[in-house]
Amino acid sequence: MPHRLRRALPFFLTIFVCAALAEGALGAAMVETREIRLRLNADFQPLNLPRKSFAPVRFEGYLDIARPGGGAPPALRQVVMDFDRDGRLDVAGLPTCAPERIAAASVEEARAICKSAIVGTGRLEALVSLPGGPVPTSSALTLFNGPREEGHPTVVVHARIDVPATQTYAFLVPIEKRPGEFRYRATVNLPELAGGLASITHINVKIGRRYAAGGVQRSYVAARCSDHILRSHGIFTFANGLVIEGVGLEKYCAQR
Repeated sequence: MPHRLRRALPFFLTIFVCAALAEGALGAAMVETREIRLRLNADFQPLNLPRKSFAPVRFEGYLDIARPGGGAPPALRQVVMDFDRDGRLDVAGLPTCAPERIAAASVEEARAICKSAIVGTGRLEALVSLPGGPVPTSSALTLFNGPREEGHPTVVVHARIDVPATQTYAFLVPIEKRPGEFRYRATVNLPELAGGLASITHINVKIGRRYAAGGVQRSYVAARCSDHILRSHGIFTFANGLVIEGVGLEKYCAQR
C-alpha cells in the first residue's frame, strides 16, 4: 500500500518507504523522511482462527518515532487507526472508567480505582526538549474501557510522566464503527506532553481481556479469518504539519 506525505504548506521531501511481511508476524512498516523515521508493527495470537465465527485474540503493537539525524523528532499530535472487518470489539457488560476518575491518579492508583475496566497495558517513551538538551521520560500506559460517546465505545488512556515535573494524562479515544473494508476507526488525539516540550519516541500496547457478563464468556477483542489476511491502516499527524498517510499493515492468518 503506498504511503503519502503532505503538509499544511507545500515542500519537497525525499522519502524511503519499506514494508516487510514475515511469517508469524504482522507486516512491519517503516517510513523515513528528512525529518522523521516511523516504524509500526503489530501482532496477534492465536494465528489460527475460524473462517466465519469470531474467536478471542490478544493484540500487541508498537510505534517507534525518531529523527534520522538525531535529537527529538516532531511531536506526534494525532493517530487514526482503521481495523479490518474480520476484527470485532465486545464491551457488553464490561465496566467503564471515566477519565475524570483517574485524572490525578498515579499509575498504580488508576489501576486500582478502575481495575475492572482495564483492557490493555503498555509503555510510552518521550524526549523532553530542555535548555541543556533532550531529556528522556517514560510512563506505563493503561487502557480502560471508557464510557460510550455518541453510541460508540471508547478507550481511556492513562499515563504519568515526571520530566520536567510530574504530570498525569487521562484522555478519551473514540472507536467508531464504520462501513466498508475497515470495521473500526480509533482516533487518538494526543495531549501536549510536558507543555508541548515532549516528543513521543516509542509506544507499545498489549490489548486483550476475557470476562463474563450475563452468564456469557466474552472477549474484548476477537477475530476471524475469512480471507487469510487481517489488515490495518494508519494516518499520523505531527506538530510541524507533516501528515503520513496510507501506512498499512497486513497479517496472514490460517483458517481452522
